Amino acid sequence: MKKYYFFLIVWVATCSTSCVDIEERYSFKADGSCNVVYGFDMSQAIHVLKNLMTDSVAATPEFSMAKDTTLNFYSALPDSIRQQISSEDMNLAQTSDLSVKMDLKKNLMKVNVSHTAKNAAALEYYLKNIAKISQKSQLSAISKGNAPAKNISAQSLITGQDYYTYEVTPNRFKRIIDKIKFNAFLKKTQSTLVMAKAMLIDMPYKVVLNFARPVRSVNNPKAVLSADRKSVTLVTDMDEIIKNPAIMNLQVDF
Repeated sequence: MKKYYFFLIVWVATCSTSCVDIEERYSFKADGSCNVVYGFDMSQAIHVLKNLMTDSVAATPEFSMAKDTTLNFYSALPDSIRQQISSEDMNLAQTSDLSVKMDLKKNLMKVNVSHTAKNAAALEYYLKNIAKISQKSQLSAISKGNAPAKNISAQSLITGQDYYTYEVTPNRFKRIIDKIKFNAFLKKTQSTLVMAKAMLIDMPYKVVLNFARPVRSVNNPKAVLSADRKSVTLVTDMDEIIKNPAIMNLQVDF
């Protein structure tokens, strides 16, 4: 949903014409639980970046370092914050992870934010509060020692959730973009957007929702319902979203 992760452009845009793939994936289970993954794949950008690097840069320890690690949101909370947060926020943090897979020599750079919600109410709470929890965390430590990843923060990854209002029930998933908040975000990131445009940065964006039972209805005409009616896929890109933010509005009844 996040929605709008222009932070990913910052270091890529200064180096190359490239591609950042963004994907939101929701897997609703028969028991009412849901797994959520926000994925960011910058591998194609790395491939182009390498072609522009000098041999001396490619030989640095930072470029050679590989990373495959996962950090739990709760473990990244300072002790002072752990003592203050509610039980709901504590559970949210304990069931949320940030993962980084990086091997620049192999053109690999992937970042995922994942969460497991036990029911519809927990999923709605997560979507409405994950940005708040990430602000209190120290998840930047996960990228320590990897130069390109230093610009990747958990807050940036899930900040887009702030631009939606949500309604999640056992048989409905609904979100509507808040255009005022979205336009305020665009204003703050204007210089980055101009840079990305100049560098012809491509940012495809995909939202996938998988269900345990057939979907009854979908209100977004751009969303595609699978033949078995158990999967909804919305494919767009950031240019299209900027021109028409409402394209990200979605209601699925199942």
